[in-house]
Amino acid sequence: MAGLQRYMAVLRLFGEAVGTWTVTDMADELGVPQSTVYRTVRDLLAAGLLETTADARYRLGPAFIEFDRLTRLTDPLLREGAHVLAETVAQARVPCVGLLSRLYDDQVMCIADTSSRDAAFRPSYERGRPMPLTQGATSKVILARLPARRLTKLLAHGGKTADDAFRTELAAIRRQGFCVGRGEIDRGLAGLAAPIVCEDAGLVASLSLVVEADRVDEANEQRLVLLLVSAAAMIEGALKKSAAKAA
Repeated sequence: MAGLQRYMAVLRLFGEAVGTWTVTDMADELGVPQSTVYRTVRDLLAAGLLETTADARYRLGPAFIEFDRLTRLTDPLLREGAHVLAETVAQARVPCVGLLSRLYDDQVMCIADTSSRDAAFRPSYERGRPMPLTQGATSKVILARLPARRLTKLLAHGGKTADDAFRTELAAIRRQGFCVGRGEIDRGLAGLAAPIVCEDAGLVASLSLVVEADRVDEANEQRLVLLLVSAAAMIEGALKKSAAKAA
């Protein structure tokens, strides 16, 4: 490993299952010399990306909190979309969780989530958690708006293929301007999503609502889809104005 790849390999060891590591354990897990890991950890400590615990172990450091704050303040999708997300959840009039999501490498990641007060469930999607690229309305509505060449490259990078049936499904989603899925990510839950596209800001994202599937009858589905499409258009408009001012 060399350069940034070396640092990312160490940082990606930290997760919900294992939150602290020793240098020895890191070296064993990565299959590299302890001296290499030690130098990497030393640099990450200096940058605040790691910190020591009381028993010679390491955990993620406070620099991530600093950068998270800056992301919330400077990310155009968060800046323009967070209040629209909250309003959309309030106007849904059903127990739900609202999501703002975007591409992240060969996955899709939620960057903001908001729950209605009466939502007694939590979907697998949550802020900062990468999710499958080809499953669920939240992801598919993003893929449907990508150029064919970029879609093919993205799927290939993730070790996936886009067969004719999947491409046909994405083409239908693109034509109708929204996507509705049931039980693809979480059993018993339905996802409804609309795309957010702003070429000037380099963004292809989605606005979604996750609801209990048995609450989504035909009338509710139509109402929620209209709400999402309208809200997504508002975010797109705000993003375009923001990009124009920055130009």
